[in-house]
Amino acid sequence: MTYNLAISPDFKPELIPGWFIFNTWLQKQLGEGIHLEIHQDFKEQHDAIDKGMVDLIYANPFDVSQLVRDKGFIALVKPVCKPDEAIIACHNGVYDDVKGLPPNIKIAQTDTPDVNTIGMIMLEPADIDKDSAEIVHCDNFVVVAKHLMRGNADVGFFLADSFNELSALVKKELYPLVSSQIHMIHHAMLVSPKMAGQKDWLCELLTSMSQNDSGKSMLGEIGVTEFEMMSEEDAEFMIDLMDTLTT
Repeated sequence: MTYNLAISPDFKPELIPGWFIFNTWLQKQLGEGIHLEIHQDFKEQHDAIDKGMVDLIYANPFDVSQLVRDKGFIALVKPVCKPDEAIIACHNGVYDDVKGLPPNIKIAQTDTPDVNTIGMIMLEPADIDKDSAEIVHCDNFVVVAKHLMRGNADVGFFLADSFNELSALVKKELYPLVSSQIHMIHHAMLVSPKMAGQKDWLCELLTSMSQNDSGKSMLGEIGVTEFEMMSEEDAEFMIDLMDTLTT
């Protein structure tokens, strides 16, 4: 049998080779074929999930709710000390506070749902919402930065990790207006009901990766330092939190 592994489309492109190495290693450990599918955007990934074409997924926190509650997926592990936070930034010298933003601003954003949700919440003190703002859609966070520097957008929404990893030259041109401090939402590795019988084995395998040099190296290639168990209670808490943020 061949299983399908999917990765949240908001991962950094430079991590793609690392995920292929991880997938090859996982196949050897499992003794089964695993096909790594790189979806171009969230719509494509959601379509694959709806068609039952995803068995194992490193999921965006926004998608965990649908996967667990609607599709019967089971949480396995989460990355240690790697919460998903959002930053709202502007071109340096244009604005210095969220409350000073006009209501009809242009917002540059990707299709990363949790970042966009948190970003809109952080704009509420300026009485800005989706109806008053104009959205400039971008393929990735580097493009968001380019729109700000070129004056094509007033503010941009960034995943904090992605903002912090922009080049020094680019960050010199940008000013972070506000950063979220939620600490409790993060990506997670989940399995479909088809792989439920391998849950415990996979949890043990993934959480033990950091205990040896080769495992640590492989984790570094996918942007993670260590995986830890994610209980059903942990998953439900995060789902409830995301539901609160979106209502």
